[in-house]
Amino acid sequence: MGRFVVIRTLLALDGALVLGALSVVLAAEDDIRVVAKVDRGDAVSAAVRAERPDVVVADLDFIEGVDASRLGPCPVLVLAHPRRARRLRGMFCATRMVGILRSDVAPQRVIDGIRRLARREPVLDADLVVAALHSDGPLTDRETEVLTLTAAGAPVAEVAVSLGLSCGTVRNHLGRIARKVGARTRVEAVRVAREAGWI
Repeated sequence: MGRFVVIRTLLALDGALVLGALSVVLAAEDDIRVVAKVDRGDAVSAAVRAERPDVVVADLDFIEGVDASRLGPCPVLVLAHPRRARRLRGMFCATRMVGILRSDVAPQRVIDGIRRLARREPVLDADLVVAALHSDGPLTDRETEVLTLTAAGAPVAEVAVSLGLSCGTVRNHLGRIARKVGARTRVEAVRVAREAGWI
């Protein structure tokens, strides 16, 4: 009889309710054990080093900014909302094994995804992949840079220095961005772009 293998799993998800609910579901599986739970993106790397999980299940927002070298060879199951599909593009080029599912999938899909990743089998939501490859949005690369910095709270002068532009050029970019996304203010433009997954 073969040796029973338990898949050590780390959960990096936003919200105590989601973390707790998925933990309870996974606890019912004989072959999956949650070894750590984190609810902040900046805690993922340390948890991976400390627990050495077989699979990480993480929100896109949490895993996107993590240096891949800090996760070692551990495969990652990324959960993303369809509106964030554009931001998944970089995941397809990752050297590690990456699975991608919608954040609103049934728990059984997550369980199946964990098992497949542990076996180094692909886990991809076809609709998300198609959305990621066809979600350029209305903004140019420069406009995306300007709006991303603005969304992070940088004033016009700081955005200008960061991108090597004049303050007038940054204001012009912000005006064009607002018109393109149908927003009346910069704050509204940031909200619309975030919801659409353009930044």
